[in-house]
Amino acid sequence: MNLIDRLLAPIAPGVVAKRLRNQHMIMAYEAARPTRTHKARGEPLSANAAIQVAGRSLREQCRWLDENHDIVTGLFDRLEERVVGGAGIGVEPLVLGLDGTVDTDFCATIKNAWAEWSLRPETAGELSRPQMERLVARTWLRDGEALAQKVMGTVPNYKHLTAVPFALELLEPDYLPFDYSDLAKGILQGIERDAWRRVRAYHLLKAHPGDLGHGIFQQTKRVEADRVIHVANRKRIGQNRGVPLLHAALIRLADLKDYEESERIAARISAAMAFYIKKGEPQEYDPKNEPEGGRSTFPIAPGMIFDGLQPGEDMGMFESNRPNPMLEGYRNGMLRAVAAAGRSAYSTVARSYDGTYSAQRQELVEAQEGYDLLQHEFIDYWCRPVYRAWLTMAIASGVIQVPATVDPRSLMSAVYQGPVMPWINPVHEANAWESLVKGGFADEAEVARARGRNPQELKKSRAAEIALNRELGLIFSSDAAHSVPAANKPEATNQQGGANGQPEETE
Repeated sequence: MNLIDRLLAPIAPGVVAKRLRNQHMIMAYEAARPTRTHKARGEPLSANAAIQVAGRSLREQCRWLDENHDIVTGLFDRLEERVVGGAGIGVEPLVLGLDGTVDTDFCATIKNAWAEWSLRPETAGELSRPQMERLVARTWLRDGEALAQKVMGTVPNYKHLTAVPFALELLEPDYLPFDYSDLAKGILQGIERDAWRRVRAYHLLKAHPGDLGHGIFQQTKRVEADRVIHVANRKRIGQNRGVPLLHAALIRLADLKDYEESERIAARISAAMAFYIKKGEPQEYDPKNEPEGGRSTFPIAPGMIFDGLQPGEDMGMFESNRPNPMLEGYRNGMLRAVAAAGRSAYSTVARSYDGTYSAQRQELVEAQEGYDLLQHEFIDYWCRPVYRAWLTMAIASGVIQVPATVDPRSLMSAVYQGPVMPWINPVHEANAWESLVKGGFADEAEVARARGRNPQELKKSRAAEIALNRELGLIFSSDAAHSVPAANKPEATNQQGGANGQPEETE
């Protein structure tokens, strides 16, 4: 014990014991003790209080970088490609009949109606479903959240653009104000919840606060929770609003942009400077020898000779040490950290594909885990609610008639398929899938989905293709029936004759 503890021990032994216990705890966790070299910064605020203070600034910084930083633009472009893809998130209905088998005819009916609605799914009629999903995914990852209001049935002053009376009004997160709270009514940051934190309603602004002519103080409208889709990137339990994906890399990205700009300016200055004239001693300088108007600039051309030096003057050359040879290594190190914060791969962010096949595949496999996680979150937050709301309205409006042989419990069942990991070595990948199917550890549908194809559509296409080939007498290795030895199918030999499918001549 120190002197203070020894003096307090007879008077307040409990206080001394507590002091000693706390001292031992601090000694046990050195990381909790601030020092000159360790700041021991912490975050005592709740998830909602932290996002209340920083949410708007983080969102605006990410938007600015997406508009002005080529690296950030490329990163979000690649995330769009990996999470949603060019064709959007595919939906394959899997409705079962009462006998437990898939009702392929009814699934095809749903698929056709879904494809027709996908042409103009949002209220403005400007975007197709894949375009809408890519835009929503980009907003979600860049701003931290995105919203959409479901427009269902008959709505005043609105005419549906599709047969199914269902559309989505896309909203940026600015429509959900951070500063609109009423704790007595359970409203925090524009979201109204009950005592169990279940969302009851959203209080949305009637116009974008950033539009010209609209101030930040305007009226809100209360929209029931079942009519709003809220996609949010949450990092803590109980977090009301989402945070941008690159929130931890904003300072690094801003510094990298400023540093690269400084290097570019230095390189331009270095390249623009040619030479300089060093004056001699002052007593050697004669103003009469200076040309009229002075010597401010010189025309430079290949092979030129300059002989206009005055007595005592000398010509010096600038040493151009730009571009900085260390820039690329430093920049690549920064990009590795940015890729880690953005659930992406360094090769993807830097567009650098050096290295061995094994290293490239390892990076692709690890990065695919991050893409799959974002893809499943987007499906859970957006695609599944949209599809189920659309199907409910399609059935209620009579566009889709449910047969009596369908199991009603499986009406909403579907498989959601996003972009898959590309094959680096198609031969190895194909052989591996073939071995798994033959061994019973995978099925044909899984292989088709792994390549981004719909299994039912693939089988129909293959059946039609094989039937046409046989009708025209075309033989390809893709038809395994032709690989059966001729001795095992004498009837085929008698009917088709030669290899070209024509009967052979007999004497």
